[in-house]
Amino acid sequence: MEKDKKEPSAENPYKLLDLKLTPVEKSAAGMHAVMAAMGDLIEEKTFFRGNHALLNMNQFKGFDCPSCAWPDPDDERSPVGEYCENGAKALAEEATTKRVTARFFKKNSVFDLAKLDDYQIGKFGRLTEPMYMPKGGTHYEPISWENAFKKIAEHLNALESPHQAAFYTSGRTSNEASFVYQLFAKEFGTNNMPDCSNMCHETSGSALRPTIGIGKGTVTLEDFYETDVIIDIGHNPGTNAPRMMSALSKGKRNGAMIIAINPLPEAGLLGFQDPQSIKGMIGGGVKLADLYLPVKINGDMALLKALEILLIDFEKKFPGQVFDQEFIKDKTTGYETFLKQFEHDDYNLDHLSELSGVSKEDILRAAEMIAFKKRIIFCWGMGLTQQPNGVAMIREILNILLLKGSIGKPGAGVCPVRGHSNVQGNRTMLIDEKPTEEQLDRLESYYGFSMPREHGYDVVRAIKAMHEGKLKFMFCMGGNFLSATPDTTYTANAVRKLDLLVCVSTKLNRSHLIHGNEALILPTYGRSDKDIVNGEVQIISTENSMGLYRLQRACWMRYPRT
Repeated sequence: MEKDKKEPSAENPYKLLDLKLTPVEKSAAGMHAVMAAMGDLIEEKTFFRGNHALLNMNQFKGFDCPSCAWPDPDDERSPVGEYCENGAKALAEEATTKRVTARFFKKNSVFDLAKLDDYQIGKFGRLTEPMYMPKGGTHYEPISWENAFKKIAEHLNALESPHQAAFYTSGRTSNEASFVYQLFAKEFGTNNMPDCSNMCHETSGSALRPTIGIGKGTVTLEDFYETDVIIDIGHNPGTNAPRMMSALSKGKRNGAMIIAINPLPEAGLLGFQDPQSIKGMIGGGVKLADLYLPVKINGDMALLKALEILLIDFEKKFPGQVFDQEFIKDKTTGYETFLKQFEHDDYNLDHLSELSGVSKEDILRAAEMIAFKKRIIFCWGMGLTQQPNGVAMIREILNILLLKGSIGKPGAGVCPVRGHSNVQGNRTMLIDEKPTEEQLDRLESYYGFSMPREHGYDVVRAIKAMHEGKLKFMFCMGGNFLSATPDTTYTANAVRKLDLLVCVSTKLNRSHLIHGNEALILPTYGRSDKDIVNGEVQIISTENSMGLYRLQRACWMRYPRT
């Protein structure tokens, strides 16, 4: 049909519904969260099948949540509510019995599918067989696995240079798959390995590695239980990492004070209703945040500088009681230069308070809470990392912790809260467009083939390279590249210039509808699916946001095939 020859819409369509203002919520989680999780299973018509999987998710002999990277507690693990609504929704969509088959694609063109919103597209069910979009086509067609692999090989072999190919990775990929994947790309001859971390915590790694030598967090879950102060900045735990609420709650019970820094108040920090206990379900919940600082958007740096001024004043009044002078002398450099900056006229409390949007009284309260404490944890999310000056702000956080000697000690350190399941593991497994010479040397000596030394494309550079015709082929190992990247329309116009786009996926998403001259969709297992090879259930591993590894043992589910 003529309409099917038009370009499918890259943008997610929206409708303005009955919008209205309501009072700010005073609590979060509780029975409402549990019911919402159950509702997702019912919606996918997989209540019993999915509920069985939920009871295995984040358990000792189960599998980690496919949505979240928050670590699992080692001491006590509730059989109920050891997951959040986001995790339950992700699992429900894996456990669904709904299927997207060749018949579905025959009935639906990509043009018509693109008229739907992303929520509707994701609700069609599990992909069950390889599908191929021919050049000039409007509908995906079935293709055998053998011919799909031949199609990929033809395109790779036809490239003028291995650098015309890119290999994207999402956080759904296991450590084992990530390692083999990056090795394949290197043997093919390129470091073009954009991944989802380029768009979330790349800022954290860029700030942490040159400062403390490691691009990851330095705390474990147990540190939250024995710390004195937890500062959560640019992050809404109740919304973005609900399982973190249990750790905050336990730390609070053990005497920790919590400072929340964010432009908007977070209901979960105002009243946490713990779904893992009857007591937690009753009433308005536990108030977690002792102090809430409503910083202006991008006022974080001014706030951090104001805190430093006050801490310096405290140190002058109480020498050696506020700053860890021995730690500063033995473990840091540039202390005198750091102090000298505050001689500038711009560094006065009134000016910084105005820039930050936080009153001088509240900034003083925050400074008093941390001045005489050593066990301090700073947590942050993409409220910091996705600002143009995010690297500088995270380094300022490190400055405060280094002044206090609050790095590398129990109950103290940094905690960049990773939102996506195995993003941390991908980078550890060398999914990196800028591998070090040492890493490449080790791989080369072990595997015996020459490693490409030229740095590759990250996500943004890959998109620009597509526009410029420098990238002809892209392989996406999971994820939804189109919707995850900045500037959807610009990305879509770049992807359309590819010769071949390959997507490995468990379910349909908008990236399958915006494609190159040709496209392939390859179905795969989800983390909760049993992968049985020669009669043995395969075991994979992932790395959580605190750098700890976990074996994944799937429950009994096998996703339905045609």
